[in-house]
Amino acid sequence: MSGWEQTADTAGAVLLFLGAAVALLGAIGVLRLPDVLSRSHAATNPQSLGMLLVLGGVALRLRSGIDLGTLGLIGFFQLLTGPVAAHLVARVAYRTGYAGREGLVFDELDQELSRRPDGGDTAFPGGTAS
Repeated sequence: MSGWEQTADTAGAVLLFLGAAVALLGAIGVLRLPDVLSRSHAATNPQSLGMLLVLGGVALRLRSGIDLGTLGLIGFFQLLTGPVAAHLVARVAYRTGYAGREGLVFDELDQELSRRPDGGDTAFPGGTAS
């Protein structure tokens, strides 16, 4: 094993450890935070960063082109789907009343919904999310 490969393996192990630690902090945040909006933040942002760090660590260990392409696709779809799913969960929680609205400083969605005569939502055509 050359010096470069050993350095890359060590850096990969460090990235794996950091990614696992960030993902663990995100999971603890999901368990400890009080409301749906805060939990959705903890479920997406640290988890996405943790996943990217883990993928970077694995990429440093697996140096073939097909593996790097697969890891790149995994990272892309993780960043594409995770925040969108959390946004929809938070929006449904808001619409059904499970989100803590009283803690919001500025509520743009309530103002938008009160302006629409049918009370409909553009994310859910024809009515409400429930």
